[in-house]
Amino acid sequence: MNRPDMLVAHDDRMHEECGIFGIYGHEDASTLVALGLHSLQHRGQESSGIVSYDGSDFYAHRGLGLVDDIFNDAGVIARLKGHYAIGHNRYATTGETLLRNVQPLYADLSFGGFAVAHNGNLTNAMTLRQALVQQGSLFQSTSDTEVIIHLVALSKKTTVYDRFVEALMAIDGAYSLIAFAEGRMIGVRDPHGFRPLVLGRLGDAYILASETCALDIIGADFVRDIEAGEMVIITSEGVQSFHPFGKAPSRFCIFEYIYFARPDSQMEGRSVYDMRKNIGHQLAIEAPCDVDVVVPVPDSGVPAALGFAEQAGLPFELGIIRNHYVGRTFIEPTQKIRHLGVKRKHNANRGVIEGKRIVLVDDSIVRGTTSRKIVEMVRAAGAREVHMRISSPPIGYGCFYGIDTPSREELLASSHNVEEIAKFIGVDSLAFISTDGLYKAMGQAKGREGEMRKFCDACFTGDYPVALKDKLLLKKAC
Repeated sequence: MNRPDMLVAHDDRMHEECGIFGIYGHEDASTLVALGLHSLQHRGQESSGIVSYDGSDFYAHRGLGLVDDIFNDAGVIARLKGHYAIGHNRYATTGETLLRNVQPLYADLSFGGFAVAHNGNLTNAMTLRQALVQQGSLFQSTSDTEVIIHLVALSKKTTVYDRFVEALMAIDGAYSLIAFAEGRMIGVRDPHGFRPLVLGRLGDAYILASETCALDIIGADFVRDIEAGEMVIITSEGVQSFHPFGKAPSRFCIFEYIYFARPDSQMEGRSVYDMRKNIGHQLAIEAPCDVDVVVPVPDSGVPAALGFAEQAGLPFELGIIRNHYVGRTFIEPTQKIRHLGVKRKHNANRGVIEGKRIVLVDDSIVRGTTSRKIVEMVRAAGAREVHMRISSPPIGYGCFYGIDTPSREELLASSHNVEEIAKFIGVDSLAFISTDGLYKAMGQAKGREGEMRKFCDACFTGDYPVALKDKLLLKKAC
């Protein structure tokens, strides 16, 4: 489940999963997919790929790096022929950062070409992979997504739809998928709907994407969310909807609203920006602070800080400025340079905070190392008091549904209470929004104990909706 950390060991964030985008029936399909992936860059910066189809042949281009680096050549797009294309941005949660793991994955199967792009994480991929290898399957990648291709290939069903459904019935975990086969684009979400997927339209062309912001960049109209457990098949005849899986309670990832999604996206009928401001309102109600100014930790802390300031009647100031031109995989060779790492991304705005009592608003604390450095930075810039408010509950558990988190031992909240965390990061006071408060900010009560919740909040509560079969297998192997 864990990805190699040698290049990002200093990074102290919950990381995005992946972004997927597909278009059916447009003469500029590959160009539009590249633009869509650009809008979804926040969901994965390690690699990007596009597979297109011209009615007879498939074409592919993949690379390690950002979308603009991989698809900046008009010749590359020109070679991705056809009116149909699917694309993928990757941040690895399973499998190494290697070119062979870059999606969309493609294979020639008995019925023809099959391409698939996956956002999420399969919790029984290792178990299935072992069984498939014993049956003679030859894997070309270390990605959990390849398991789906092998299951489809080995299915004895007669139609692609039935093969795909049979394959999905065998897997557990989180997935939003866009696949292409036999001239059809297929979109599907797992029965719990952990990860997002939306349907859009541009003229006569249909689009599937992780977020609505990817529709906006190409001028497409949002049609609707793909439902949890729904499969849509898009052909020249239009969109057909199926619900091949048994009914399951929706458990959409609540961290999409807190941090992962772009604030200009709409998810499950909610504005991400509005939800983040609501969380800030609730945080100010639960944990007021006697300070002079509210300062967001940019960029993800900005909407919650606005909500906090609005509710508390306090001034909002950009007391920290973020440098947006910083790569994520900077190798820090010495301890001295490593200590300066936070200043590559953030710098204190001394004129705003000097001599002031400030409250920093951020979305989360993971290892706590970045928070500690930011606190040191604003104190050095002359802040008289430094308080911190966090727009998520303490993260004490790892995610196994498509978010890259450190091991539980590295999560500060798994072994420290709030007072201990406050001492570690060096603030005068610290408070997190409560889980109940988070649900209230989302417009609903969490529900009585024993009732199924609307969201997946396992990283806060340890309540995992889907069994972690591979984790159990690893424990047995040890």
